[in-house]
Amino acid sequence: MNALEELTESFSRLPGIGKKSAARIAIHILKTDESFAQNLAQQLLTLHERIHPCPICGAYTEKDTCDICTDPLRDRSLLCVVEQPQDVQTIEASREFHGLFHVLGGVIAPLEGIGPEQLSFNSLIERVKNENIQEVIIATNPTIEGDTTALYAQKLLSELHVNVSRLASGLPVGGDLEYADKLTLQRSFRGRISLGS
Repeated sequence: MNALEELTESFSRLPGIGKKSAARIAIHILKTDESFAQNLAQQLLTLHERIHPCPICGAYTEKDTCDICTDPLRDRSLLCVVEQPQDVQTIEASREFHGLFHVLGGVIAPLEGIGPEQLSFNSLIERVKNENIQEVIIATNPTIEGDTTALYAQKLLSELHVNVSRLASGLPVGGDLEYADKLTLQRSFRGRISLGS
C-alpha cells in the first residue's frame, strides 16, 4: 500500500466519508501547495493539545473555560442539556438560545454498555442545585436512546423543583407529509401549537 492509499484509507475511517470521497480528499491534498498539507498536519498534531472539554459545561474549548460559560450576557437561569459537544455548536449557530449548556457526553444505550453512570448526570444535578437554574431544556436527539436519556434526566430533575422542557420535534420546514414516518407524525400531532382564533 503506497502513501496515497494509506491516506485514503485513513480518511475513509472518518464519519460520513466513503472510499471515493476519501480518495478525492487525498488527491486534492496531494495536488495543493505543500504548505497546505504541512499546515493541515500541524493542526491535526496539536488538536488534542489545544482543544479540551470545558470543565463547567463540557463543550469544546481552547481556553480554560469556554466563552459561553464566561459570557456575562448569557441567561444563567436557562440550561440546555445536549448529548455531545458538537451539539452546542449546532444550537449556537441558530442564534435562538441565549442560556447555558450542559453536555452529557452521550446517551443511555444499554446495548453499548452505556448507562447513566457513564454520563455527566451528577454534575448536571450539582449545577441545577448550585447555579440558580430556573429551566432545563433537554435537547437530546429524537431517537430511542435520546428519549430514554431525556426521561431519565426529567426524573432526576423533577426532584429539584425546576421547570423541565424538551425541544419540540416534528415535521421539518419544507417537508412533505407523504415522506414523513409514523413517529415524526405522532410527535407533530402531540407538539401542535394553537394558531389562535
